[in-house]
Amino acid sequence: MNISRRDKRNRKLHNGEIQLADGRYRYKYVDELGQSRYVYSKRLVPNDPAVHGKKEESLREKIAKIQKDKQDNIAMSRGDMTVLDLVELYISQKIGVKPSTRLGYKTVVNFLKNDPFGKRKISSVKTSDARGWLIELQKNGRGYSSIHSIRGVLRPAFRLAYEDDFIRKNPFDFELASVLVNDSVIRQALTRKQERLFLEFIRKDAHYQRVYEGIYILFNTGLRISEFVGLTIDDIDFDNMVINVDHQLVRVYNEKKSYIIQKTKTTAGVRKVPMTPEVADCFRTIIKKRKKVKKEPVVDGYSNFLYLDQNGMPMVALHWEKYFQFIREKYNKLYKEPLPTITPHVCRHTFCTKMAKAGMNPAKLKYIMGHSSMDITFDTYTHLQVDDVREEMLKMVEVENQKLCRKKPQIFCNWKRKVRIFLTSSSRMSRCKS
Repeated sequence: MNISRRDKRNRKLHNGEIQLADGRYRYKYVDELGQSRYVYSKRLVPNDPAVHGKKEESLREKIAKIQKDKQDNIAMSRGDMTVLDLVELYISQKIGVKPSTRLGYKTVVNFLKNDPFGKRKISSVKTSDARGWLIELQKNGRGYSSIHSIRGVLRPAFRLAYEDDFIRKNPFDFELASVLVNDSVIRQALTRKQERLFLEFIRKDAHYQRVYEGIYILFNTGLRISEFVGLTIDDIDFDNMVINVDHQLVRVYNEKKSYIIQKTKTTAGVRKVPMTPEVADCFRTIIKKRKKVKKEPVVDGYSNFLYLDQNGMPMVALHWEKYFQFIREKYNKLYKEPLPTITPHVCRHTFCTKMAKAGMNPAKLKYIMGHSSMDITFDTYTHLQVDDVREEMLKMVEVENQKLCRKKPQIFCNWKRKVRIFLTSSSRMSRCKS
């Protein structure tokens, strides 16, 4: 004879449901792997009052979700996987990634190991949870770029979980800019004056003048810093006045192999960058002053790197970033008008902007910069201001000068004066607005 089971309030319990001695309700079910699993709740149905002011899902609501998951073939056993476990699963399936990318993965994993969010079950993470967590990270001092990197791993990891039917929805499938304030420092090109003052200061400084040639080259070639530090003597073609760029040098920290040679950032990165006579002279000086070592360092078959550190190993990006930082700090202590943040990448921005202002053909500029897209060249690296546009317009006025002065001098003079007045007034208005 079947005995109907009831709770303490005399309500009939369904198959798999029981009420424990502590008052909680439990439901037992079998997952897709044949393993017994349990869910608990202090409430049986949605109308039950909240316990201690906390209104958790009732047992019947949880059961409905389980039955829906079974119906839709959602892998319930994998829903209990933690966020950290999911990220490690995702990373384990990534092959052929660059060591620097692999290091980025490791950084995210280490972060999740120490953050409570990493211990959460993936099935419990909702979009609101993901948004709230990222907002909290920024409130606690994490920079936008750092959070962008973290989300850059979690988003595809949860996409994997969604595609494999571990979860119903990717909670990280939203635009980061819609949630966080982008507080990243925008790299701005230096003005001609700022570049001149910076280089002149280095050239005359007793301590930092030893890196003057390298910094001059960065300002006048547009090379990525990883491409520059990867250059060897053989890459400098003085006969044809070009720099052969087909690789980059990267130092990977916390790895057995610290120094590695990588392909250029994009296939378009393989290129021959023309040298001006001044740039060529800088390379000659670097080679002449190059540190002599008993044994040349070899990295993946490459040797004779232009700059070596005190240990006789190739200088890497971090060396140059520190040089730029210390030089700028020293300059700003000595002069009232400070220089903005200057990095090797700012040199690249500055070069690209200079070339664009000078009227270089966009396709040729794209080639020199090693960009895969024209949009990258002009949307990211060129910083044309109102003054630049004004200068270009005045040049066009001068062109028209040659055409009109012969025919109607008086008309031309009046027209030119009006244009100059207009441009000047526009300049004043723009400055007032800013």
